[in-house]
Amino acid sequence: MAVKQKVCVTGAGGFIASWLVKFLLSRGYTVHGTVRDPCDEKNDHLRKLDNASKNLKLFKADLFDDEGLFSAIDGCSGVFHIASPVPFEGVPLTEEELIKPALTGTKNVLEACTETKVQKVVVVSSIAAVVYNPKWPQDVAKDEDCWSDTQYLHSLEGYWRYYYLAKTLTEREALEWSKRNFADVVTLCPSVIIGPRLQSTLNSSSLGLLKFIKGGIKSLLSDELYLVDVRDVADALLLVYENREATGRYICNSHSLYTDSLMEKLKNMYPKRNFPESFTEVKEKEVRPLSAEKLKNLGWKFRPLEETIDDSVVSFEAAGDLPKA
Repeated sequence: MAVKQKVCVTGAGGFIASWLVKFLLSRGYTVHGTVRDPCDEKNDHLRKLDNASKNLKLFKADLFDDEGLFSAIDGCSGVFHIASPVPFEGVPLTEEELIKPALTGTKNVLEACTETKVQKVVVVSSIAAVVYNPKWPQDVAKDEDCWSDTQYLHSLEGYWRYYYLAKTLTEREALEWSKRNFADVVTLCPSVIIGPRLQSTLNSSSLGLLKFIKGGIKSLLSDELYLVDVRDVADALLLVYENREATGRYICNSHSLYTDSLMEKLKNMYPKRNFPESFTEVKEKEVRPLSAEKLKNLGWKFRPLEETIDDSVVSFEAAGDLPKA
């Protein structure tokens, strides 16, 4: 697919989208970015990106704003739909606040794509739409054929279940829309995304890593972790967009480990910091496999975990979230 096209990125000021916008601009694309308020200073980092002055235009639009979405998408060859509500610690969202905006918003974006004759759409989903399937064989790696079971998700406790449901339902809707409209839609399912941030605000997944590094946690459940660098996610989005052979859904995961293994790595990297000393063990001794082979077969590569962690710490320190050790 030729470069120097015009593309739209929804939720352009977010963690993933900011890096994607940066990479798109560096490749010569003209970018339309949707944000809630183009004048908000929290979007200043986008205007400071290389080539932004001539190739980036921010549009005021949210997922319920049909007219705003149409204006942003009109004239674009491709759309990266990234905007979606995400719970933040201490600010739990209800089913109504999570599922309806995600599902309705995705439908609105796809309808705008139909009206404006967009050639290709890439939708950011999550491994939350993949891994919650108790019927999947324990000894078989979960791949793109595995879908989270919505009935099982409803049985879970806590408000995060609504996020998992939202991601599962919206991804299915995007792929079904693709079939109904004979349209080119690809979905990407990243694992927990960490890494340096371009935006000033702290996002939910980065907060988890920050809490580990900042200290103060006495004990922790040693559970499975699936991690990926935000820059590698942005690379993957570009890869599936530009590759004509890319179809369907793609799992985007780099590192699979248990929490205590991550803590051990952090202790070795930052011996002066304070980390949890006790862990509640889970039943499984080995991390259940999650396959990203389909994405790797397109040529996707990812960074070492140590590089991602180190760059995250530098980012935390620069933003004032973490005192230097």
